[in-house]
Amino acid sequence: MQIDLDALRREVRALDYLRGNQADAAMWREDDEDSRANLAIEGMALSAEDDALFDMLRDERVPPPLATQILLKLLGHPDADPALAITPASVIC
Repeated sequence: MQIDLDALRREVRALDYLRGNQADAAMWREDDEDSRANLAIEGMALSAEDDALFDMLRDERVPPPLATQILLKLLGHPDADPALAITPASVIC
């Protein structure tokens, strides 16, 4: 699945949420690096597009719970918050 990251970044920036501070963002980025390494060890390395998506979410200092909700909405998952102002990937790609 390809996502228009510029369009998604605009949507993320328009959301009303409390961005993490620099220390939070650094911790989240480190946690992401650990998770990506574990996925690679398991033979499930992320694609370059997936890496770019997670990097963008970290650059915008999106807290992990909101990042999860954004991903669910992008994927059109039934557990996604219908009120979250994120366009599903099938519409913005």
